[in-house]
Amino acid sequence: MNILDTFWQYIYKYFINGIVNDASYNPVDTVTYAILLGISLFGVFKLLVKLKVEIDTRFIISVTPYILAGSSLRVLEDSGLFLPPLQYLFVTPIIYFVIFAVTISVLSIALALERNGKIKDYHGFFCAAGIAWTLVNIAILLYIGEVKHLDYGIAILTLGILSTGVVYLVSRRFSFAILTDRLNISILFAHLLDASSTFVGMDWLGYYEKHVVPTLFIDMAGNFTDHPALVMFPLKLLVFIPVFYLLDRQFDDDKDKKLLPLMKLVILVLGLSPAVRNTLRIMMGV
Repeated sequence: MNILDTFWQYIYKYFINGIVNDASYNPVDTVTYAILLGISLFGVFKLLVKLKVEIDTRFIISVTPYILAGSSLRVLEDSGLFLPPLQYLFVTPIIYFVIFAVTISVLSIALALERNGKIKDYHGFFCAAGIAWTLVNIAILLYIGEVKHLDYGIAILTLGILSTGVVYLVSRRFSFAILTDRLNISILFAHLLDASSTFVGMDWLGYYEKHVVPTLFIDMAGNFTDHPALVMFPLKLLVFIPVFYLLDRQFDDDKDKKLLPLMKLVILVLGLSPAVRNTLRIMMGV
């Protein structure tokens, strides 16, 4: 066996196999994708600066429908709508590049329309296009399938709201401003919704966790409880409270502050995207 064959087997084992078979992540691809995410973050930042886009709360709100569109598109793949090789475009992590390409394309069109005086504010057009895309995906989902577990969807949403509400009220009681900030608590809600979908999916319905770190903690919790996925709730808090503290309190440089909203947007994507995908999958029974 030559070096090229060995290299190909390595790539297939740790990267291609996970995409082709939609299998669980492994430590190698997890670290690799994390590094790529970090590199991509700076690339996206430079691109948005070049497009003269201000990354503020309005922009984050207007880009949120594209997260929902990506999640619903992922569930369309889960439903078997796409066949190989087309389906590989809609499997993580490739789907992130697909969604990014579409999002940037629509954003560029919206900016061009605003600068040519065709529309007053690009945010509205950009947001509306994302909402329309999401609605089309949902309509296709309902056409090819049906809602089988609305009760579980309501349970996930309820758990997400209640857990976030408890965190917010406790934070207000002790004047912990980091978690009473609107953007921060919204991002935390996305991640607690993800935790809720993982708990309901795994402990109630027999789904499994694909990511390496959550799987490790869930397996450990399984030694002490019959509902090991509950560990996702404290795990999210243990991760994101320090993250928010570092982002809000330790970034003093002007350049860092400009990058801060984009970093929070990425964190939002990493929570909301799997939360919506998991919830839709469970509701549709796929």
